[in-house]
Amino acid sequence: MRKTLVMLSISALLGACASMAPKYERPVAPVPQAWPTGPAYAPAAGQSTAPGQSAAGQNTAPGQNIASDPNVAAAAIPWKTFFKDEKLQRLIEQALVNSRDLRRTLANIESARAQYRIQRADLLPHLTADLSGSKGKVVSTTGQGAVNSASYSASGGLSSFEIDLFGRLRSLSDAAFESYLSTEEAGRATRISLIAETASAYLAYAADNTQLAISRRTLESAQRSMDLTQKRLQSGVASRVDVRQAETVYQTARADVANLTATIAQDRNALELLVGSPVDDALLPTELPLETTWLADVPAGVSSDVLLNRPDILEAEHNLKAANANIGAARAAFFPSLTLTGSGGLASTALSSLFSGGTHVWSVAGGLSLPIFSGGANVANLDYTKAQKLVYVSAYELAVQTAFREVADALAVRGTIQESLDAQGALVEAASESYRLADARYSRGIDTFLNSLDSQRTLYGAEQSLVSTRLAALNNSVTLYRALGGGLE
Repeated sequence: MRKTLVMLSISALLGACASMAPKYERPVAPVPQAWPTGPAYAPAAGQSTAPGQSAAGQNTAPGQNIASDPNVAAAAIPWKTFFKDEKLQRLIEQALVNSRDLRRTLANIESARAQYRIQRADLLPHLTADLSGSKGKVVSTTGQGAVNSASYSASGGLSSFEIDLFGRLRSLSDAAFESYLSTEEAGRATRISLIAETASAYLAYAADNTQLAISRRTLESAQRSMDLTQKRLQSGVASRVDVRQAETVYQTARADVANLTATIAQDRNALELLVGSPVDDALLPTELPLETTWLADVPAGVSSDVLLNRPDILEAEHNLKAANANIGAARAAFFPSLTLTGSGGLASTALSSLFSGGTHVWSVAGGLSLPIFSGGANVANLDYTKAQKLVYVSAYELAVQTAFREVADALAVRGTIQESLDAQGALVEAASESYRLADARYSRGIDTFLNSLDSQRTLYGAEQSLVSTRLAALNNSVTLYRALGGGLE
């Protein structure tokens, strides 16, 4: 037994060899070190902004302008800090528990973890224990006829353990480990995407509810205009053209009400699919807020290096590291492999004396295999692993470039969205006053119905555009938070 323990110790030491994989170096990010600047872009965190205002120019409460600190990254901001609406927070919590897509991702993580453990086990000897016995009657070779025979043994040892002289198994284990880490980052990316998609679906429901309220108000206003025009027609003051023109706004709003009613039902279906369960009516929003109070401002920082911590980029990097480790395994295949088999135990002709008076037995066997000719398979496998590494290098660089563009696009919108909101708000105010005056002049017979009709149409379109712009502003904040790898905890 002592020889067996010595043999196992030597094999473990020999198996702790370094990998033949190339030294890993992270590819240089093929993007600028800083975010784009110019009139279209919001100032980065740390640059001057008006006191009490965010980088987008929106008023924030004291202590809420988290974008003012250039050292704060979006990934460090918990999602409950960013999404401040309590109803939305409860829906996101339900989604993180019930989402089937997330459950599938988590199952993939567990599968990758198990695969890594299987591969890692090859680095260690696989010990087995055997207990065997046989009894029978055989013909004696000494002329004594048939005699009884018995044999019992108990042994332990290892079978065909590969001593990892050149790091082949170590490289395969490293590759499996990086693949596992890649799935973990994919899981984090799925969580962030689920949070952002749930928020966007929630905002879309609120926006469509607001649009429905506008359409209903316009429908009621158009109905009053139709009734007034009909009375004026009966009095001989208005023409049938006026009646028909009044009806165009009414029918337009009527169609919008029907379409928005169906759209809101679809919005709820989309939200329930993301949440993974039916949504309580009490958790549904009634309309978009006038101010962006549902979301906190998100810091972009000064340097684009923050993108390197985005989960999808980390996922791509772990895949690249796995491909790098596979090169080490392919290189080690050109060198000899040493396998070891050994056992030690007790043997006896009587079961009762096996452990008390049995004879010590042991055996050791080793084998050395050197590849001489394989038809070029090893060379081709090495070329394949090198080509695969280039594939993952390109995938990593593309992930970085895509992330940079997503953030830059979101910053471009954030830099101009407040101007759009101000302009749309002013347009609605002007159109509302214009319609009030035109309607009053028509009611008094001072002006034609066409001016009142045009003013009503302008107001209706301006109100719809303002809701769309408010939704775009909120969605852009969600997009920026997601693009910067927003935090989970």
